[in-house]
Amino acid sequence: MTARGFVARSLSFLLPMLIIAATVPASGTTFSLLYNFGANAGDPIHPYVPCVIAQGRDGNLYSSTTYGGAFNSGAIFKITRTGQLTVLYSFDIVHGEYPSSGLTLGRDGNFYGTTVFGGASGNGVVFKVTPSGQLTLIYQFMGGPDGAFPYAPPIEASDGNFYGTTGQGGLGWGTIYKLTPSGTLTTLHEFNFADGSFPQGPLMQATDGKLYGTTREGGSSGRGTVFKITKAGTFTLTHSFDYTHGGQPEGGLVEASDRNFYGTTAWGGRTRNGLIYRITPAGSLTVLHEFGPTDGSNPYANLLLATDGAFYGVTEAGGSTGWGTIFRFTRQGNFSVLINFDGTNGGNPYVTLMQHTKGALYGDSEAGGAYDDGTFFKLTVGLNPFISLL
Repeated sequence: MTARGFVARSLSFLLPMLIIAATVPASGTTFSLLYNFGANAGDPIHPYVPCVIAQGRDGNLYSSTTYGGAFNSGAIFKITRTGQLTVLYSFDIVHGEYPSSGLTLGRDGNFYGTTVFGGASGNGVVFKVTPSGQLTLIYQFMGGPDGAFPYAPPIEASDGNFYGTTGQGGLGWGTIYKLTPSGTLTTLHEFNFADGSFPQGPLMQATDGKLYGTTREGGSSGRGTVFKITKAGTFTLTHSFDYTHGGQPEGGLVEASDRNFYGTTAWGGRTRNGLIYRITPAGSLTVLHEFGPTDGSNPYANLLLATDGAFYGVTEAGGSTGWGTIFRFTRQGNFSVLINFDGTNGGNPYVTLMQHTKGALYGDSEAGGAYDDGTFFKLTVGLNPFISLL
């Protein structure tokens, strides 16, 4: 894993959505390179996992990158659907460093995220940022029972509080926390390695009201876990990966209409290139697809469940050129590679795709492009616009 790798549609909880327009995929797929990171001084560069992309109420897209900005400590940016990019905030270590989280949209119209490092004690922060770029620190981690080094962004749950994870702190293996909008933090769970270690993907709130997530390491074989936790803090370990059936889940989970959860592991399986899995709320896991690597390898990002009922995702490597792929997968087991990255259009994508309410998919890559600092792209797969009511 590279040094920047170490500092490594949003899968955060969304209020129920009312789909107005039917969505029917067309046969054509169109890839559009919207922006080359590094084109201007102070640009955001190298978006790494999870770096969630959020759609603002203005229809623009918002996220962060681990590096770049005026101080090369990471930046928050806004980009239009046509590729006009604006740097909204540059981190300066004092207010946080390395915002690998990306952003989630709150009900107040503002965005929420974390930085891995920086802040008062250097253990990372939780922040709120307005669409115009005004940043407020909500909480600064101290590295004790409250946790340290948060990779994933917090998600706003149905009770109006924010829930998230830290990669370390607590007993040393990371924590799950609840944070009020005013900044009061409660540690809900401290991982002990046996029940997981180093949670990196975002939590998601399921239809049963519980929060579900993964840890990259820990569990009975040390290869990562799947867990659920109530908002009151009752924790349940539901699955430990054994590498044969997947290992090192970097991304989180997405719930489908069958009330099962779907995700990826970056490694493991018979080919050791990672896989797609389905897991029931009780923890019964089924391997659905093992990567090639001709069809891609090492899927770090979450799956996106789009409005056509199919899953879309990216692999960090593999494919026809080794730069990674964009793929489509159905619950019936149909798998297809839509795009092979070739370096010029991007490479090594770690970030979860998101679907805009206009129907198109958007994402970014960590490397490649004109300056090898990554790219931001659009993928049109024939999905119609949809409308959601909060």
